[in-house]
Amino acid sequence: MKFLLKPTEPSKLSTDLLIQFVSEGEIRKLKGFSQEFISIVKDAAQREIFEGKEGQFLIVSGLGKIEPYKVLFVGTGKIENVDYYNLNKFVSLAIKKAQSLKPVKISISVADFWINKLSARETVKGIIEAVSLSAYKFLKFKGEEEKSKSRPIEEVVIHLPPNKLAGGESGLAPGKITADAVIFARDLVNEPPELTSPEFLANTALLIAKKSKGSVSVKIIEKGEIAKLGMGSFLGVAEGSDKPPKFIHLSYKPSAVAKKKVVIIGKGITFDAGGLSLKPAEFMETMKLDMSGAAAVLGIFSALSALGPKVEVVGLIAACENMPSGRALKPGDILRAMNGKTIEVLNTDAEGRLTLADAISFANMKEKADEIIDLATLTGACMVALGQEIAGAFGNDDKLLSKIEDAARSAAERVWRLPLPDDYKELLKSHIADIKNVQAGRYGGAITASLFLSEFVGKTPWVHLDIAGPAYEEKDTPIAPYGGTGFGVRLLLSYLTGL
Repeated sequence: MKFLLKPTEPSKLSTDLLIQFVSEGEIRKLKGFSQEFISIVKDAAQREIFEGKEGQFLIVSGLGKIEPYKVLFVGTGKIENVDYYNLNKFVSLAIKKAQSLKPVKISISVADFWINKLSARETVKGIIEAVSLSAYKFLKFKGEEEKSKSRPIEEVVIHLPPNKLAGGESGLAPGKITADAVIFARDLVNEPPELTSPEFLANTALLIAKKSKGSVSVKIIEKGEIAKLGMGSFLGVAEGSDKPPKFIHLSYKPSAVAKKKVVIIGKGITFDAGGLSLKPAEFMETMKLDMSGAAAVLGIFSALSALGPKVEVVGLIAACENMPSGRALKPGDILRAMNGKTIEVLNTDAEGRLTLADAISFANMKEKADEIIDLATLTGACMVALGQEIAGAFGNDDKLLSKIEDAARSAAERVWRLPLPDDYKELLKSHIADIKNVQAGRYGGAITASLFLSEFVGKTPWVHLDIAGPAYEEKDTPIAPYGGTGFGVRLLLSYLTGL
């Protein structure tokens, strides 16, 4: 998809479809078109009761009165809450509607209220991300007949006032790079789990390093060395699978001296059957998604060389499957993590926290991280609390949590801070080991899972993002079709490039 910026009046752009955003009541004050065409639009709006309310659409043929073949008016409702999230939402809604009209070339007229509230750079960046991600389809395994039904948008012209062009141009490259990184992560999640094995993720990391021209390096730590490092918690989960685990270590270093080292960790369970605590069949159907955190980390590293943040970034993925077999971890087993803590395993389906325990310990003991951020499809309990579109944010440092919340807002990805009360640690006390991997009782599961992780963090500033809900869509949405969403890529790229 090609993106261009032009100061040409929208009505003079030769295009299959012009998209025009209209806030509530503003259709009566339409500008930028001839009086004759404005009269046609007002008549159509009256007939179809289009008032610019949120979610309303009005399609008007150009009728030879203007250059665009058709115009799609998109209602944005009241404009009191103009922000990056709403920009993404309305552009995504517009693209979904536009796709039903099968245009090849579209033009987008940028609403004044977006430029006035957001910078031209952020507006253009947001439009490019929203267009790219809402137009995304994973058709790799579809037949030719199904693929032929899809008519992709090939060119997008974004109209900006002449005095905003320079600012808008600075958003072109970041928007495209970020969108491509999200799509990279989505593709990984959408592939079948037989393909996206631990070895496949390791090879993907090596390919990212090869393409980075030296700014990203990768080390793949094999099972023997994992054992020497003392990662008994990670290896306990991996033991039930015939596919060997891989501990993937990525490192990005900026051209200048970095003043901070940020470690990002992605949960990398490439398929989660639950181990001997076997999941019901219907719950396994989407369990290829359990490496969404790892996919996000790989997506982020695919973009770091091009975006060039001024901090050192380390990516860690403890990649394995969680399968039942004669060798599999058993309820009642005791594991020893890299930091020496012993863990009583009462439920083998609470495995993500076991692999993350060693990855977090590695970040502390080997990397001496200034900050640790992990992304994990960790608990269904977080989805019960926050639904499928919002990630839970937990942590031990208010300043870092606030920065992550700010980055989420600037990236159109939603997070909500949840508490980590010390007294809830009582729920994880084991009579036989230092800690057990699941709580006593059924309530507060997202909190106790996060408290479990906190046992391996030490004093390093740390944020845990439970992305179980927003990592995977189980229905088509404006910004993502059914499947992997790449959640967390935009958020952390925004955070890292802003440091």
